[in-house]
Amino acid sequence: MANSSFNTIPTNDELHDLQRDLRFYPSTTTDPRVLRREEIAQFNRDGYLKGIRVYETEEIGQVRAYFDELLGRVIAAGGNSYSISTAHLSYGPVYDILTHPRIVAIVRDLLGEDVIGWGSHFFCKMPKDGKAVAWHQDASYWPLTPSKSVTVWLAIDDADLGNGCMKFIAGSQHFGHLTYRQSDEAEHNILNQSIDHPEQYGVEVVDDLLAGEVSVHSDLLLHGSDANQSDRRRCGLTLRYCTPDVRAGSNWHAKGVVVSGRDFSGNWANAPRPEGR
Repeated sequence: MANSSFNTIPTNDELHDLQRDLRFYPSTTTDPRVLRREEIAQFNRDGYLKGIRVYETEEIGQVRAYFDELLGRVIAAGGNSYSISTAHLSYGPVYDILTHPRIVAIVRDLLGEDVIGWGSHFFCKMPKDGKAVAWHQDASYWPLTPSKSVTVWLAIDDADLGNGCMKFIAGSQHFGHLTYRQSDEAEHNILNQSIDHPEQYGVEVVDDLLAGEVSVHSDLLLHGSDANQSDRRRCGLTLRYCTPDVRAGSNWHAKGVVVSGRDFSGNWANAPRPEGR
């Protein structure tokens, strides 16, 4: 529900007019501060990192308690567990997570000193939710060019195959923008795109995470998740980051805030921390 004016998925015509550069840009970092050089190499090869501890048990418990309260307010206002998007522009505590030094340090090691945080979306599968996320690439939906974005997926609840955690196709980012089809209602897909036969692009990897851990993946990495058929909730907060030279269409520049270094391009609005809770 947050900032709904910025959350509309652009039309195919709008995306075409932007003439996007959709190819994988590997990290060029040679002297990372918090990641290991082997992890930089893994990200460049496989398109993801996983199982990185950011919040300790008590800290993620506080984040979870905040989300529980926020979700209650959103549902009471007519939203649902997937509708809290671009939350950092409405809710100060989410802005604080987007700009959290431990998270930004990981992203900085991949993207460089200058980093823009532009997205924050809770993907919360309630118990026995029944909705899946078909195989897709994030960059396919975004009016951004070039494709120099990464997603940090923060586990608010424990996430495993039982409650519908993410799965990656390792190395699929090297294939560029893949051909997709429109999903139909019978597929119960949270999104509206689906890429068939993902196994032709690489090896499937399960992104199981404990609460307080994050995974990081390229905007071109093929990923998805099965429906949550369990009695447990599966909530994650997706945080999106890019380099300042990325240009945004559809007014998405208004989402971006400087989380490290500077916006040397002047492409992003850099809104202040909101007062809303």
